Amino acid sequence: MRAVIQRVSKASVTIEGSKVASIKTGVLVLLGIEDRDTDEDIQWLSGKISRLRIFADENGVMNRSLVETEGDAIVVSQFTLHASTKKGNRPSYIKAAKPEVAIPLYQSFLQRFKQDLGRDVGAGEFGADMKVELLNDGPVTIIIDSQNRE
Repeated sequence: MRAVIQRVSKASVTIEGSKVASIKTGVLVLLGIEDRDTDEDIQWLSGKISRLRIFADENGVMNRSLVETEGDAIVVSQFTLHASTKKGNRPSYIKAAKPEVAIPLYQSFLQRFKQDLGRDVGAGEFGADMKVELLNDGPVTIIIDSQNRE
């Protein structure tokens, strides 16, 4: 699983003119899923994101996590995170999981993330044409890949 985590002052997801998720301070997570991803990837990535210390403490140092700040979260599926641009100019998405694999893993990630945070999490709709708005705070943007745990 590959995630782009953006610390936000606010974010929202709109589908066909209807706002389906909206948050204030927290994170927007763009989530890409591969065929080789497992429940272990879900547990590791969800825990990592929920405990990632990217929020300021009382001294203005990024030392507090989403759990500690009780910040909000939205998770949006994004298969394009697994684009390969090695050959030619048209990206290949061969590494991205097909919907029959990706949808259950996406749903499992949402459930695990809710559990790790101890509260509800906003979400996009898998496969929908979504309009994602955000106000990146910092900006702080971090990329994490469960297949490359560095």
